[in-house]
Amino acid sequence: MTSKYSRTANISQWHGKVIEDPYHWLRADNWQDLSIDPELLAPEILAFLKAENVHSDEKMAGTAELRQQLFEEMLGRTKEDDSSVPIPDGEWQYYTRGEKGAQYRKFCRQARGGGDEHLLVDGNVLAEGEAYLSLAAVDHSPDHNFLAVAFDLSGSERYGVSVRSLVDGKELPLRLDDTSGDLQWAADSCTLYYTTLDDNHRPDAVWRVNIHDGDPECVYRELDPGFFVSVGETRSGRFIVIHVHDHTTDEQWVLDANDANAHPRCVAERERDIHYDLEDWGEHWIIHTNRQNTLDFKLQIAKIGRDLAEHWHDWYLPEPGVLLDDFLLFADYLVVEEQFDALPRIGVAGLKSVSKVPEFDYIQFDEACYSLGTGASYEFASSELRFHYESPATPAEQWSMDMGTGDRKLLKRQPIPSGHSSADYVTSRTYAQAPDGEMIPVSILHRTDTPLNGTAPGFLYGYGAYGISSEAGFSIARLSLVDRGFVHAIAHVRGGMEKGYQWYLDGKAEKKNNTFTDFIAVAEHLLEKQWIAKDQLCCYGGSAGGMLVGTVLNKRADLFAAAVADVPFVDVLATMTDDTLPLTPAEWPEWGNPIEDVDAFERISAYSAVDNVQPIHYPHLLVLAGLTDPRVTYWEPAKWVAKMRDVALKKNMLLLRTNMDAGHGGASGRYDALRETAFIYAFLLLALGRSAG
Repeated sequence: MTSKYSRTANISQWHGKVIEDPYHWLRADNWQDLSIDPELLAPEILAFLKAENVHSDEKMAGTAELRQQLFEEMLGRTKEDDSSVPIPDGEWQYYTRGEKGAQYRKFCRQARGGGDEHLLVDGNVLAEGEAYLSLAAVDHSPDHNFLAVAFDLSGSERYGVSVRSLVDGKELPLRLDDTSGDLQWAADSCTLYYTTLDDNHRPDAVWRVNIHDGDPECVYRELDPGFFVSVGETRSGRFIVIHVHDHTTDEQWVLDANDANAHPRCVAERERDIHYDLEDWGEHWIIHTNRQNTLDFKLQIAKIGRDLAEHWHDWYLPEPGVLLDDFLLFADYLVVEEQFDALPRIGVAGLKSVSKVPEFDYIQFDEACYSLGTGASYEFASSELRFHYESPATPAEQWSMDMGTGDRKLLKRQPIPSGHSSADYVTSRTYAQAPDGEMIPVSILHRTDTPLNGTAPGFLYGYGAYGISSEAGFSIARLSLVDRGFVHAIAHVRGGMEKGYQWYLDGKAEKKNNTFTDFIAVAEHLLEKQWIAKDQLCCYGGSAGGMLVGTVLNKRADLFAAAVADVPFVDVLATMTDDTLPLTPAEWPEWGNPIEDVDAFERISAYSAVDNVQPIHYPHLLVLAGLTDPRVTYWEPAKWVAKMRDVALKKNMLLLRTNMDAGHGGASGRYDALRETAFIYAFLLLALGRSAG
C-alpha cells in the first residue's frame, strides 16, 4: 500500500526555520467532536483511516486461526468468574467480580465477614448498546447510603457522573457532564466534590454539589494552562485535598471535610520542580517532598496551621541510593514504598509520636525481579496492611499483614485455570552498559527449556518517561509468546525512576536522548550476549513508549525484525508547538518548550519520529491508534505511517490499525482487549516467520 493522500503542505516558521508538513491535512480541527460521532471526521481523513484498517486486515487475514488460538490460550488463563478480595469498610466490605461471557465486571458489597451479595453497578448493563465503557470511579459515601459513578462511553475521557441511593436503588436526578472522573465524598455523605474539563480537555476546576439539590459550586479554578487539578482526601478523612500539578511541580489546597461550605487554603505555594503531598496525623502534617535538594525524597513534619514550607522539619530520610516513592499512613502505623536498583520494597513502622524518627521493618522477596506495592484500604484506624506481590513468573498474590505482630496471611493467588507452574520459568536480571557508562537494568523472563544460545526470538519492552517505572509483573498474555520460546525483556531505561529520581531527570528534557540510547544499548546487549537471535528481536512501546520505539527505529532500525508502536507519541515537534492542544502546555516541563526555547526546538526536531523518517528499510511495523484518544491524537500515528509510506524503502509490512470506537487505552471490554493483544502477537509471529507454530 502506498500513500495517495498527500495534500498541500502546511508551512510554519520557528526560530528562523521553515517547517513543511505535507501530512497536516490528517489533523481534524473538530477532533473533540469525534467522541460523539466518528462520521463527523472529514471524508478524506475517514477514508484514509478506513483504507489503512482494510489494508491491515488484508495483511493479517492469514493469521485468523492463529489469533483465535492465541485468544483461547489467554482466555484459558483467565478465571472468567473471578472475584476480587473484599475490602472492609465499617459494617460492609466491597469487591468486584466477573461472570463468564461478560465483558465488564460487577461492583458489589456484602456485610463485613460475608453474607448476601448486594449488586451496586453492573458494567455490562451500563455498556449495553455501547462499543466502549470506562469506569473512572465507583465510590460509596461515608455512610454507605449512596454511590457515585463516573463513566465514559466513548474513550474520550470525558466522564458523566450519576448518583444512586443504596437504600432503595433509585437514581438521583443529579447528572454531571464533562468531568475528568475524579470524585470525592465529603464527610456528610451529601456533598460530592468533582473536577471538570476546560475546552482543551484539561482538568482545571474543582466543584462541589449537594447531591439532593444539584446546584454545583466552583471551589477552585486553575488559570495556568500548564497545570491540572485533581481532588481527593487525606487518609484520616479530616481534609478534602485539591492537588494542583504539572509533571514537575505540586501545590496542595485543603478544606475541612466536615464543613460543606469550607473554603480551600493553600498549604504551600508551588515552587518550580518542588513536589509534595501530605497526610494529617494528629496535629501535624506528614509531608512527602523533594525540598532542599533532597533528590530521592524524604518525609517532613509541620504543625497544622503553620503550613508554610519554612515551618517544615526533616523527619525521615532514606539511606543513600534509595528512592522514597510513596507513603501510606494509618492511625498507629506508617508504611513506606521505596525503590532500590529497580526493585521495590515496603517498610512498616509503628507510629506513636512525631518526636521519634520511625524505624522500619522491610517486606522483601527473593526473586531476581518482581513487582510489590500496597493495596487498597478504606480504614485509617486499622492494623491490617494489604499488599500485592507478583513477578514475571509468579501470578499476582494478595497478602494481609498485621502491622503489630508482623504476621502475614495469603488472601488470594491469581488463579490460572489452564494451569501454571512458576518452576517452568526463569526470571533474571542483566545489565546493559549505556554509551555514557551507566548500567541499565533489564528484567528477563523465559522458559527453563528455552536455549540461550542466540537462537531464541525476543520481545523488548520500554517506556522511560514522566518518572513512571516499568514494573516486572505477571501477564497472562505474555506467556503466549514465552511458551513459544520467546525471551521477554523489560528495559528499565532512564526517564523512569527505577534507580531514583536522578534516573528520571537523566531521561527528560535536555537529557531525553539518554532514553533512546539506553534502549539501543539494551537491544545490543541482548543480541551480543545471545539472549536473543540477531534476526528475531521485536520491540514494543505505548504512548511515550511508542515515541521511544519510533525514535529508536529511525536511529537503529537494523536491530529489530519487528516493532509495535501503540498509540505512539511520534509527532512531538508539531504537538509541542501547538499550544491549542489539551496537553501541550503541561507537557513542556517534560520535553521542553520549542516555541520559546530554540535549544528545545532543535533537540525535539532531532528525535521527533515523524520528522526523522529515513529512506531505509524499517522492520515490520504495526502502529495502533484510537480515534477518540485525547492524549495522543489519532493523527500522530496516521501522519507517521503516511510519511513512512512515501519515504521509507518498501520491504516489510507497515500496518496502521485505528480503533474507531476507543481512545488511549484501546479496547475496554476484557474479551475485546484479549483479541487486540492476540492481533499484536499474531503480527509479531507472522513477522518472524513463526505464525504456523
